[in-house]
Amino acid sequence: MGTLDGIRVLDLSRALAGPYAAMNLGDMGADVIKVEDPVSGDTTRGFPPIWNGQSTYYMSTNRNKRGITLDFSTERDRQIGLELALRSDILIESFRGGQMEKWGLGWERLHELNPRLIYCAISAAGREGPDKDRVGVDLLIQAYAGLMSITGEAAGEPVRTGTSVVDLSTGAAALSGILAALYQRERTGEGQRIDVSLLGTTIAWMTYHAVAYFATGNVPGRTGSHHPSVSPYGGYPTGDGFLVVAIAFDSHWAKFCELVGRPELIDDPRFARNPDRVTNRPELDPILIDILASKSATEWATIMDAAGIPCSPIHDLAQALALPQVEYQEYVAQVPHPDIPELKMPGIPIKFSADPSSVRRHPPKHGEHTAEILAELGLG
Repeated sequence: MGTLDGIRVLDLSRALAGPYAAMNLGDMGADVIKVEDPVSGDTTRGFPPIWNGQSTYYMSTNRNKRGITLDFSTERDRQIGLELALRSDILIESFRGGQMEKWGLGWERLHELNPRLIYCAISAAGREGPDKDRVGVDLLIQAYAGLMSITGEAAGEPVRTGTSVVDLSTGAAALSGILAALYQRERTGEGQRIDVSLLGTTIAWMTYHAVAYFATGNVPGRTGSHHPSVSPYGGYPTGDGFLVVAIAFDSHWAKFCELVGRPELIDDPRFARNPDRVTNRPELDPILIDILASKSATEWATIMDAAGIPCSPIHDLAQALALPQVEYQEYVAQVPHPDIPELKMPGIPIKFSADPSSVRRHPPKHGEHTAEILAELGLG
């Protein structure tokens, strides 16, 4: 039994943000029904690479769900969708504004028929306002919301982040809102509508960049792997690769200087305090590069870890997935699949002491549970 055992989720979303939120609810024990059109299904089903007939992209955010296909252009399937919504606790959708209303599945009608329903609408920029009809994908919003302007090397071009952080953070925001609405429903007995957008989430994630801009009027730029407010805090070349050194506290700086045999740097007025090190980073970085070149990244990491100084070699994904801590915490999950015996995917990051989350279902094949779900509704 999971934490959300007994909760039913109707997942009408596609691509990444909504499916990621719904998958997390499924991980916590909810019964998630994923609805797709009968022809092509979720957009990501065609995204390569393909593993034994299944898209790895699609599978990454769709475990712990049952799958049904419905053609909402037909009255019969719209009625089935309505019946599912009336039997659900949570509905997640990511269609263009007005589409759900055309199908008779809009918030106002569903709230009237099922007042306990929590309705989460995910959009590009919000359901109201001048951009309410904007088409939204992760890359577009990274550019539109300013994220790309602060990502990349200072002298280089703007670049997208290495993962779809806009979609995934929006999925996490949707999950947070849904769980809060579930708690509110326990007190009031009534559901509510939640509006989550890619633009709103990304603007929210600008946090200290945005507040610094409001304070100074200075538009932030790209700083590579370094941090605009902390130093040394970035990637540095060593004898055989790059090492991230993340020193946010002056006490760590003093310990670092002792460790590398340069105690005179502790009281150097250019570097004594973090604001000094940020201001004088162009002078500090060459000194650090010269120091760190004397050993390999692994050697430095071993020495600094033992002293409690935050650091790490820059692992590739294969190295990260093979870390002993990742295995110990089950951050990689083995997922039973009828067509892929070796299926692995990122595991469940939230650990509950009671009613733990679990992987119970493989990502459903296109329409895999249609007959089963229709039978539950009393239909053939």
